[in-house]
Amino acid sequence: MGVVVKGLGASLPEKILTNQDLEKMVDTSDEWITTRTGIKTRRISKKDEPSSKFAIEAGRMAIEDAGMKPSDIDVVIVATVTPDMMFPSTGCIVASELGMGETPAFDISAGCSGFLYAMNIADSFIRAGKYSTALIIGVEELSKITDWTDRSTCVLFGDGAGAAVLTRSEEEGILSIEIRSDGSKGELLYMPAGGSRMPASEYTVKNRLHYVKMNGREVFKYAVTKMPAISKEALEKAGVSVDQVDLFIPHQANQRITESTGERLGIDPSRVFSNIAKYGNTSAASIPIAWWEAYKEGKIKEGDIILLAAFGAGFTWGAAVVKWRRK
Repeated sequence: MGVVVKGLGASLPEKILTNQDLEKMVDTSDEWITTRTGIKTRRISKKDEPSSKFAIEAGRMAIEDAGMKPSDIDVVIVATVTPDMMFPSTGCIVASELGMGETPAFDISAGCSGFLYAMNIADSFIRAGKYSTALIIGVEELSKITDWTDRSTCVLFGDGAGAAVLTRSEEEGILSIEIRSDGSKGELLYMPAGGSRMPASEYTVKNRLHYVKMNGREVFKYAVTKMPAISKEALEKAGVSVDQVDLFIPHQANQRITESTGERLGIDPSRVFSNIAKYGNTSAASIPIAWWEAYKEGKIKEGDIILLAAFGAGFTWGAAVVKWRRK
């Protein structure tokens, strides 16, 4: 028994925030942002557009792309650090809005690695015989936890959702998945307030503690080390060489991280997919959005080997090797 990715989908807000727009908001410049991150624009959701809106749209698209109906889905897993609310889960909201009845649904929080964590869970469920088909979604509205007065972070993030349908198959599609974490580095990338450790109060609001805080230099250092290392582990487990990789789709965090990871793996830039210039860092949504876009642009053909890799808050990181099987 194998597991294949049967359908993909994505949904993005209409509003585009450019580097020129940011020049009017904080002390920065298009040249500075582009040189250090590779980002030119990002999508920003409206105040009345919750994460579930984009998760539902992406999920519906992935189900239709798989040639299925919502009733065919056995479990829904949503990876996000920006759920609609603490509870109920965004997964339950998505399942309800898609008309899935009593289908089990839940959220996971693994930062930018969330989609790969969700894929690992879904893959395990299906291989164990618990479920036959899973809908996994990465969705984020990082604009709503971004401090728009902090020029070091506000230039990085965007909003959106990406989804995939995984299903049981006689063929192998998901060849390997590896995930890791190191909680001792958590405060290098975190949101201090809003949880049980530091509940919302006048103090937390005044001190802007409900926004992303990041030590960019340290995050960069770990990302360019951990992503190549776990990618090599996943490739070895799958019995696939770097030369056999047709397309590498990394988490879209920073163009310099993407380039450094590709170089350390020995993958030619022509086989590395990047769309960070258009969407910025959408955290758990970035890999499925990029995967969907590469698919729509015809950059993936039947039988291609795809390498996915991510690094994010936690710290968490992971990699997956997938053989594209649509027929």
